[in-house]
Amino acid sequence: MTDDTIKLVIVFLYMAGLLLLGWFASKQVKDARDYFAANKTLGFWATAFSARATGESAWLLLGLTGLGAAVGIHGMWIVLGETLGVFLAWTWMAKPFKRLTDRYDSITVPDYLESRFRDTRQRIRKVAAVVLVVFVTIYVSAQIDATGTAFESFLGWNYYAGALTGFAVVLVYITTGGFLAVAWSDVVQGALMFLGLVILPIAGVFAAGGIEQVTTGLHALDPKLLSLSHGGWTLATVMSAVGGAMIGAGFLGSPQIVVRFIAMRSESEIGRGTLVAVIWTILADSGAVLSGMLGRYLLTTPGQDVTAVLGNGGQDVLPLMVAHIFPIIIVGIYVAIVLSAIMSTVDSLLVMAASAVVRDWYQQVKNPEMPDAELTSMARNVTVGLAVFALAISMAMAALVPGRTVFWFVIFGWSGLAATFCPTIILSIIWPGFTARGVIAAMLTGFSCVPLFKFVVFKLPVIGATMEPLSELPPAFVLSFVAAWLASVTDPTQAEVRAAVSDELASAKK
Repeated sequence: MTDDTIKLVIVFLYMAGLLLLGWFASKQVKDARDYFAANKTLGFWATAFSARATGESAWLLLGLTGLGAAVGIHGMWIVLGETLGVFLAWTWMAKPFKRLTDRYDSITVPDYLESRFRDTRQRIRKVAAVVLVVFVTIYVSAQIDATGTAFESFLGWNYYAGALTGFAVVLVYITTGGFLAVAWSDVVQGALMFLGLVILPIAGVFAAGGIEQVTTGLHALDPKLLSLSHGGWTLATVMSAVGGAMIGAGFLGSPQIVVRFIAMRSESEIGRGTLVAVIWTILADSGAVLSGMLGRYLLTTPGQDVTAVLGNGGQDVLPLMVAHIFPIIIVGIYVAIVLSAIMSTVDSLLVMAASAVVRDWYQQVKNPEMPDAELTSMARNVTVGLAVFALAISMAMAALVPGRTVFWFVIFGWSGLAATFCPTIILSIIWPGFTARGVIAAMLTGFSCVPLFKFVVFKLPVIGATMEPLSELPPAFVLSFVAAWLASVTDPTQAEVRAAVSDELASAKK
């Protein structure tokens, strides 16, 4: 068999395995509770691997490795931020959030918010559903874009053919098996991502002739690659470090992450899940940055145009490095690993977006008498519709923005979800004085500030150039908190709200 045939066979077997998982999971899906939350039956392994695989996506395999190639050890600020974010999510947030969602019998994040804030007018649910559909669709389109890039880089396929192939496989197994298929596949995909990113830098060091050879070579290429400050602490490098570390704040409430805590079997799974999730993050994220650095050493020479060799943003470094040091059968496995990173996020996001339309809007707002059992077929149809819309966005971006990077596209969608929901989820478990008015103000502020900073503020003279290294998430995050506080303390119902929920929150945190 030719090299391309071997790679295709491995990718085919991987995709066939996903379809088989979807078929098995479909046998367990009886109603909307199964489709959207796996009937709250996940153990710690499934929860931890599913949360990590979903939280990382294509940006880890293509984006973060590319960043490692471009800026070197400075990329470790992202690893630090992600590790802290995952640790706090599991040790500080998971237990009270799980207790509260079980108390309210929530199966989606808008379910929880509506119950927690006694929002009988369903304002929170409506805002949350709209925001989820908008930013989830953008996020999914970024993953579809990365699928096309992966097929193009590894297999030499046409970008559009690759994107459509990956899209079709994901769509089939999630519409059949729902969240359970997502969770089962995420265990496999999370394990593949972890092993791939742990093994690659080790193999890279052997291929390079040892650590000393690598550090000497990187210093010759660019001394900044070995500096945490990227050559010295200036306002720009401080902003860049803070912006990178703040990416981890998205684990403290992004719906696609915390819905895993809702689906967990019981809070007794949290302790073991914490250990798995933190170890996964430290080793996989560090492996991504180090792999990028090793690829920079192995594939470029001093004075060479890095973009010309490694692609825009360095995002071709992983496929090029894998092809450089491994036999063809291992290259094929790495194609499957990259697709794992992409698909593990696409499947989760599509199920969550479908829940926003079907459960949080159509059933709860428009048809409150409609039983859960009748929602499953509608959920599948909505999943298909949202996926096709995301596909159209990704195809348009490919045609209109040829200079985009996987890192930028994914982080924009991630920031939108994080800035909209994380401040709200955090305050909902720690502040009895947080009101429904504050929730709406926080979500709308976070939702609007991400595109505002990305496309307006960062384009302004002087201030734009100063703030752009910070990225859009930190300022949107902070302003969402400020909006939550201002709207809540000026709400005449705050004293009543505080009295109603103080005991609930205290009990949840014990």
